[in-house]
Amino acid sequence: MRYVLSLLLLFSALLQAEEGMPPLPADLGQAELPAMQRGLAAFQRHCASCHSTHYQRYNQVATDLQISAAQMNAYIMTGAKPFELMENAMSKKEAARWFGMAPPDLTLVARVRGEAWLYRFLHGFYRDAKRPFGVNNLQSPYTTMPHVLEDLQGIAEPLITMDKGKDKPKAQVTGVQMAQGGQLSPEEYDRLVRDLISYLTYTAEPMKQQRQAIGQWVMAFLLFFLLLVWLLKKEYWKDVH
Repeated sequence: MRYVLSLLLLFSALLQAEEGMPPLPADLGQAELPAMQRGLAAFQRHCASCHSTHYQRYNQVATDLQISAAQMNAYIMTGAKPFELMENAMSKKEAARWFGMAPPDLTLVARVRGEAWLYRFLHGFYRDAKRPFGVNNLQSPYTTMPHVLEDLQGIAEPLITMDKGKDKPKAQVTGVQMAQGGQLSPEEYDRLVRDLISYLTYTAEPMKQQRQAIGQWVMAFLLFFLLLVWLLKKEYWKDVH
């Protein structure tokens, strides 16, 4: 089963590379503490003005990610109380005026959408003058979200192919191609995206690391117990055989 999943991931990565998208990293969403800390800082800097993670509290996040109270006060909380939920800075009325609806909470987005979807979404913006904010998205067509990381990534143009339908050919966006670089190199932007996904993976399931660690101990106990049962069985049946 493990090899089948690896082959599927490789096939998906090859498809993404053909579309001008970077291949899916093998360590996507990995729970590394420095990556989650950088992801939290990036989320608060670029995403928290519109999106909340209101199933999380500042003090619990600080404990889980090993961030000091001074750092949380200076860079993350921006006036909030440690026990408060992590709400966004935009009111619902203001959000409706700008976007037509309130931006969704992102606490569980990594579990609902998946890390691969998030990775393609953050790499999939391209210029589209017909959209309200001048951009569209390859992963989520007609998204109402602006490309808030455009200054960092740069501006991409769509790769268009003609779909020869039964009635008449139809233009179809099949990929993106960078037309103008941003403040970050492609490698630096990719690391930023992976850091954001690491943090969102944590918010979706904060107990994942503890659950996996406990699971390893449980499996070790079961194997040890199996050994004891096997030895006991041999002891009981040695005279029979």
